[in-house]
Amino acid sequence: MKLRLALLAAGVALISACASQPKPLQGAFTALTPSDAAAQDSTGAVVRWGGRIVNVEPQANRTCFEMISTRLGDSGRPYWATDDTGGRFIACRAGFYDPALFERNREVTFTGRISGYESRRIGEYDYRFPKLDADVVYLWPVRERVDVIERPAPWPWWGWW
Repeated sequence: MKLRLALLAAGVALISACASQPKPLQGAFTALTPSDAAAQDSTGAVVRWGGRIVNVEPQANRTCFEMISTRLGDSGRPYWATDDTGGRFIACRAGFYDPALFERNREVTFTGRISGYESRRIGEYDYRFPKLDADVVYLWPVRERVDVIERPAPWPWWGWW
């Protein structure tokens, strides 16, 4: 009986380890989207946001990322099954992040604290961006597209009867 419980516990631990977030993205965060943060003053809130890169701006001592956000999956990776986005935001982190690697449309997840707001124009529209002082910049691997081709089983072996 104890062996069964031990095996069950080990199985649950293995399954939960596979479904967890990467270590740098774990923690307690405020459930707030960038569009919610832009609508109200949420300065100081600790958040985990992610999405796709719109623009990367290397500066003298830091790099800022203009992002279009989306909800995050269970692993913390941006989820792009719909066009339902959570607004835009700017995330900045000390150091140089190469725009050749952090290129447009790459998926990134950030953790950090909302430090304020910045107004920028998108076309002719004035947009209020929440600014995030990022503690973590997590660049996700490129998703590979795989085409699955299914062939029917050979007729005589699978049976028609």
